[in-house]
Amino acid sequence: MPEAVAPVVEPQVGAAGKQPPGSEFTPLLRTVRTQGLLDRRTGWYSLGIGVNALLLASVVTALVAIGDSWWALSLAPVLAVLSARTAFIGHDAGHGQITADKRTSRVIGLVHGNLLLGMSYAWWNDKHNRHHANPNHIDKDPDVLADVLVFTSAQAKGRAGFRRWLTRHQAWLFFPLTLLEGVALKISGFRDLRRQSPRERAVEGVLLAAHVVGYAALLLGAMPVGRALAFAAIHQALFGLHLGMAFAPNHKGMDMPDPDGERWGHLRRQVLTSRNVKGGPLTDWFLGGLNYQIEHHLFPSMPRPHLRLARPLVRQHCGQLGIPYMETGLIDSYRQALRHMHEVGEPLRAD
Repeated sequence: MPEAVAPVVEPQVGAAGKQPPGSEFTPLLRTVRTQGLLDRRTGWYSLGIGVNALLLASVVTALVAIGDSWWALSLAPVLAVLSARTAFIGHDAGHGQITADKRTSRVIGLVHGNLLLGMSYAWWNDKHNRHHANPNHIDKDPDVLADVLVFTSAQAKGRAGFRRWLTRHQAWLFFPLTLLEGVALKISGFRDLRRQSPRERAVEGVLLAAHVVGYAALLLGAMPVGRALAFAAIHQALFGLHLGMAFAPNHKGMDMPDPDGERWGHLRRQVLTSRNVKGGPLTDWFLGGLNYQIEHHLFPSMPRPHLRLARPLVRQHCGQLGIPYMETGLIDSYRQALRHMHEVGEPLRAD
């Protein structure tokens, strides 16, 4: 749930003979502003937040009412979907899409992230802002650092032991691994508390603890321990899978800037490293608007319902400049991302 990711206007570059990196982006920014696409949609978000809260309350009520039955497990996938909706709201709040007031955005992010999901708002802000500033940059984007998965041949060469086996099969393992993502995000948030200032740590820590206590009390109060564990496992696994399916198509397999190469301006840095996913209202809903990844990266504070309106403007502008604009269907986006991970692991499979 990131905070507003700066800058939509690029700084000047001092290197002699080079164009200011914002020169390609400025006309597009001017057009988008003129059409009001950066204006907040407070009413749209208020309705969405209210409906999401009502649905969450309904699931909790139903869980308490039928908890002493195996039918209660049927609510776990529903709660997983609503948890993803909650994460998308927190994401948009952090980017300043809901309101320009940072204090209000932080409150929304803390409630939807820490309290409702058990995910640290501050940890996500730090990580996600660095990603937005330098997407797919091997030295600066935390999302492509070598960890469980790797994204370049150079990263793959250094793998040994169990991680080497993971890399050899990472394309096949990607979606199974996302089943653990919901829990991994929570653990990362708790671990990050040590980095935070005392004041921030107190707020974040109390809300994270309140989530854990509330979640455990709800499940253990509604059903026997074994059933509660089964519910939690299904809920967290499907929540992680949903998030993985929303984030997987965005950058994997796209250009990765050469750390020693020519510096890209804001427009090229965001467009060349991102991939859009075509589809209708259902795709927009399922992916939380992140299917308009190019527009989102160019204009992080643009409200979610405006991203689809900005798409033709961005596509036309890129066409005029001869900049590739990658857009594909949902299934093909997964195919491209997995193909890239498969190719990265190829040298290890040849051993």
